[in-house]
Amino acid sequence: MPENCLFCRIANKQLPAKLVAESDHALAFHDIAPQAPVHVLVIPKAHYASLAETPDGAVMAAVSELAKRVARELGVEEAGYRVVVNTGDDGGQTVHHLHAHVLAGRRMTWPPG
Repeated sequence: MPENCLFCRIANKQLPAKLVAESDHALAFHDIAPQAPVHVLVIPKAHYASLAETPDGAVMAAVSELAKRVARELGVEEAGYRVVVNTGDDGGQTVHHLHAHVLAGRRMTWPPG
């Protein structure tokens, strides 16, 4: 774990976060600067700087499964939700620990940005 990684510190329970759900390999918590009525971050517990650094599909499978569970548990599964993974600086990634944004609670527009 990189010692300055914010999300690693959250995953290791060294920093507080408003937890939503947890699995063996991933953790979900509310974003501190929400961009939608529902804005939850889902991270792998292990550190990967971005999607580009994952060794195989198992990491994203764990993140995706927990994102799906979060949508169901927060009651937005039926109305719809968006899952976004930003990769690298030009992709809009600001915290360099792989994470997915689960956004819901309003109609999403396209293109996103």
